Amino acid sequence: ATYRVISNVGPRFTLADVAKEIGLAPATLLQRFGSKKGLILAVLSSGGGAGEDPFAAIRENADGPLDAVFAYGDCFAQMAPSPEVLANHLAFLQMDLTDPDMHELALAQAKWTRSLFRKLLDEAVAAGELKESTDTVKLATAIQSMQGGSLLSWAILREGTARRFLRRDLETLIEPYRLVRRRRGEGGR
Repeated sequence: ATYRVISNVGPRFTLADVAKEIGLAPATLLQRFGSKKGLILAVLSSGGGAGEDPFAAIRENADGPLDAVFAYGDCFAQMAPSPEVLANHLAFLQMDLTDPDMHELALAQAKWTRSLFRKLLDEAVAAGELKESTDTVKLATAIQSMQGGSLLSWAILREGTARRFLRRDLETLIEPYRLVRRRRGEGGR
């Protein structure tokens, strides 16, 4: 409920907004979390309101490691159903960068995400989806950086959906590292 309110209202939300969303008295939230910041930290600690690790399901349903990278990008793009919602999330990013408690959680999430991409890219190299010469550390960092930048560009340019915009950028970034697949009948060419 807090994540939905954050998406719709941004950092100016109140405990009363969240309480209304879930049908509780604001005092109940105050008693449980101590403050608005306490509630925000609880949401950030839970992975942004996603509940269980959303990546486990993404990886389980993916056809391969590269498919999982693209599926993660699709999931990331859901943060931006509209430029206005993305703006609300970006307003919270300011808090992540300036508040030490929030920054600690944002840093842990960023490191986890980068290690996740590296693991998938290593798997993609092992599976023959990417060239053996691929520097998976650098590519994982580039993917992570590109995703945030891609959503910002989409919000400004407003071309298609955030998902398609981000996926196109991810395809452009990964393409030089892919192994060229031989078509049937090409033999050894």
